[in-house]
Amino acid sequence: MTDILSRLEATIAARKGADPSTSWTAKLLSQGPEKTAEKFGEEAVEAVIEAVRGDPARLTAEAADVLYHLLVMLAARDVPLSDVLSELERREGTSGVDEKASR
Repeated sequence: MTDILSRLEATIAARKGADPSTSWTAKLLSQGPEKTAEKFGEEAVEAVIEAVRGDPARLTAEAADVLYHLLVMLAARDVPLSDVLSELERREGTSGVDEKASR
């Protein structure tokens, strides 16, 4: 499962220096981390709307957009996916209630 995310992360990294007129990823990244965060938020809201509506195909498409825009936002702040995966691994097996209380 992480293979596709790793490949997508590599593609996003390769597009960092690309021409914004030829790459959506390069265009987002050229607008700065704030814009990538805004776009991620928009996509997250769209996913929530589709979850409420109950159309699995539309939710699937929006969830894919959320994952893509999350990786773009991480790239804009130079946070590697491996760091996020390590954090998830660290939390594995910990109660969500206990984890939240430790923050």
